[in-house]
Amino acid sequence: MLRHMRRLAAVLAGALATALLSLGTAGPVSAAPNTAPAGVDITGEGLAAPLRLRVDTQPAHVGAVIDQVNFLGRTGMPTGPKPADLGPKYTVVVFAGETPQQTYDLYPRAVGGPRVYRPAKQPDARKTSAGWFLGRLSMSETLRTAGVPLERQFDTVSGGAGGGERVLPEDTLDPAKDLDDALGDLQRLLLLNVGVMLTITVGLAGIALLIRRRTR
Repeated sequence: MLRHMRRLAAVLAGALATALLSLGTAGPVSAAPNTAPAGVDITGEGLAAPLRLRVDTQPAHVGAVIDQVNFLGRTGMPTGPKPADLGPKYTVVVFAGETPQQTYDLYPRAVGGPRVYRPAKQPDARKTSAGWFLGRLSMSETLRTAGVPLERQFDTVSGGAGGGERVLPEDTLDPAKDLDDALGDLQRLLLLNVGVMLTITVGLAGIALLIRRRTR
């Protein structure tokens, strides 16, 4: 009798665990799959065929691309930038084994900074909500180094979420202009110092002359 009750308790515990797991998978999807992804596929502007990245051959690139979407919250913004302000779109599909799990639309050159759009319809059929998110500043360079044909950006800060515009003004990237400005500032400083020295010299000479006259 006792053995039978223990067996029944074990069966009930297993059923409860299965139910909890099913509830967890029915909730909003996380930004990355629970198991380590086998890789990602990237399609979009300038890519004639999908760019297939797999962890067995390119683990660093796969991890960097996954990092662009693994911080997204459960709820994003309902609307994004105007279509004309989005720039080129790149769709990233995350795979576990050979099974697609999640998909995201990345806009590395959007006005105001990179954007990520998560569609409500996901390949693994789990329920989630559509939403727009601010992307990481490193999105453009991450996609470029992974093989996406994007122009290199030297002034983009790596990491962090939000923003993607130039961090430094365009004119600060001209070394010749910076040198000319520095020389001009130095010249003005030297002229100022000479003027101060002349003023002090004339003042001292005037004081000395005045003292000389009074002592006669």
